[in-house]
Amino acid sequence: MITSVNGAFARRFFSSVAAISLAAVSTVSAPAPAFATEELNALVWCDHTDPALVEPFEKANDVKVNLKDYEGTGAALSILEQSQPGDWDVLVIDGVDVQRAVGLDLLAEIPADKLPTADIFPEVRMEANNMKDGKTYAVTEKFGYNTISYDKTKVDPADMKDLSIIWSDKYKGRIALYDYYLPMIGLVALGLGKKTAELSEADMPAIAEKLSEMKKVSKQVSDVVSSQTALATGEADILVGGGEWITAALSGEKPNLDWIVPDQGAVRWAQSIGVMKASKKQDLALKFVQYIVSPEGQARLATSSCYWAMPANMKAGEHLTDAQKAALRWNDQAEYLKKTQLYPIPSAELDQKMQDAWTDMMQQ
Repeated sequence: MITSVNGAFARRFFSSVAAISLAAVSTVSAPAPAFATEELNALVWCDHTDPALVEPFEKANDVKVNLKDYEGTGAALSILEQSQPGDWDVLVIDGVDVQRAVGLDLLAEIPADKLPTADIFPEVRMEANNMKDGKTYAVTEKFGYNTISYDKTKVDPADMKDLSIIWSDKYKGRIALYDYYLPMIGLVALGLGKKTAELSEADMPAIAEKLSEMKKVSKQVSDVVSSQTALATGEADILVGGGEWITAALSGEKPNLDWIVPDQGAVRWAQSIGVMKASKKQDLALKFVQYIVSPEGQARLATSSCYWAMPANMKAGEHLTDAQKAALRWNDQAEYLKKTQLYPIPSAELDQKMQDAWTDMMQQ
């Protein structure tokens, strides 16, 4: 079985939109209190590097949090392999990759009573991912969707409710496709009425056919930077594979940009946080995890300057403004969570079939 390594990498590239002055992004670690008595080392995604998130914890605990932003689970594992045991205290990781880290004996067990499990959206608790043999090793902290983002002043928003629009010729030449095969194949599967967790090689011919149709009506198939930019600058009116992590933080400056979970659903991603087993500061590391999944920490993480997405803790809504909740579709989450499915996690053989189908599409 393979694991996802590019989803987080893609979301991290939200900073490229900022480069064209459409949003402010911080990739600098938060300044720490002078002469902090302790230090904590965390291997994280860029949304954790926002000073607005980290500084309150540092000040409250008289600690300097050293943050290293990485791109993709493979990169994190490489960093850990080159580090000494105990160098890292906290790890943020793609939810579907937690079991990989557990299998490598990297994560410490977290006592269940130390986490606000009851406050986390049931659909994103992801026990099968965050737990093993009844023990908890990580907790979901943030989630979102690969779905359809669009310019509501240039398309009919009602059309975006149907996933078949991604291969319809109604908006031919006005669609940007996100170049990452797993969520895109997941979206096609949902559009065909299939479940991402049940895909098999028998499903690939129908999926390949729709991929070809998508390519024919698209303006471009490109990395998330280029596809984001195309949507934000008006070069494309629809971005297939986008979501709240692309448009939510831009809602103030670009109110014409919107996103939706179609009637057939969308693909859901989630990120988890855990304590490193080799950490020599287990209590402090756990305290940081508890802060991140607290209502206050969750609200700050959800609206981090790197990218916005849904907080896993339902009580975070008490600390978000009405405008922030509107941008994140706070009131629609119950419906969205029921309709969305996780990334496909194929066997090595099926994964190769999926990559081949995507490569064939790109060459058309």
